Amino acid sequence: MMRFCKNCKEIKSCSVQSETAIKKSRDNTADAVREPGYCCTFASEGYLPALRKACDDYRETIKLIKAEEIEEILKKYDIGKRPLSLLLGWKENTLTRYATGDLPTKDYSEMLKLISQNAAYYQNLLEHHKEKISLEAYHKSLAAVKEVMGRKEEELSKMEEAVCCLLEEAVEITPLALQKLLYFAQGFQKAFHSEFMFEEDCEAWSHGPVYRRIYEKYRNYGYLPIEEDRQNRYSHLSKEEKEILKAVAEYFGCYSGKVLERMTHEEEPWRNARRNTDEGASSSEVIQKESMTRYFSSVREKYNMINVSDIKEHALGLLEKMYHR
Repeated sequence: MMRFCKNCKEIKSCSVQSETAIKKSRDNTADAVREPGYCCTFASEGYLPALRKACDDYRETIKLIKAEEIEEILKKYDIGKRPLSLLLGWKENTLTRYATGDLPTKDYSEMLKLISQNAAYYQNLLEHHKEKISLEAYHKSLAAVKEVMGRKEEELSKMEEAVCCLLEEAVEITPLALQKLLYFAQGFQKAFHSEFMFEEDCEAWSHGPVYRRIYEKYRNYGYLPIEEDRQNRYSHLSKEEKEILKAVAEYFGCYSGKVLERMTHEEEPWRNARRNTDEGASSSEVIQKESMTRYFSSVREKYNMINVSDIKEHALGLLEKMYHR
């Protein structure tokens, strides 16, 4: 079992035996759990509150989810440690151990972070594995997650509404692909209707254009498709904006994230923003909206685009440029 050794000042494998000790203060007396841990080098012991703080500090250093963050998940979705462990396909006491000092694996930690950040993902998990928990626990947690989802729906920005539309229109969008589709939608919206769809700036990262807020929201999916609530949640998008998004989803959303990345690497806005950056190097340089305006206006003129369906000509042109140099 992994525990924090006060003598070694680090997490080590220890044999642990719990004892009950009396903690007294001026106002009250309470039992406290003392967990002596004996590592391979020293014997150390301490009270659980101090142990939890030390473990949380260590978890923060190595970017693992903290015990208090696990408690927040349980409260947010009105679910107990045991039922959530079962929903995740873990042993029933796994979350209890993580909440009281044991270190989660990196994969388990990332899964818990994803659940914390993405209510739609948790709802999908709950629906697909409800047979693993009691009916009462299921209904309580379902009500809680729906309340969370309702609050989030009210808080959607214009860019987040664009994301909802893309997720509904395209199939199996990864975070990498989503970033490129947003970039194309923003550019073509400006070219066809003389104004951008949303105000957020796009950054020229090594793997192509990135909207940082969307990156942070979906980063835990990695290379997996985004499992998001695909209900119609874009009431503030105009008819013209929806048409652009649907066209981008149809004519660009059929390609993988890596292909879309290569497409954006062929385009002037990304290349201009990285002109002073070494290939493959990290950068947060903003892709200037003026650069996008000039480029996508020239693309529309080049292909004599009349209808939004003509966007497909640019997709085909980029593929031709990529594979037939």
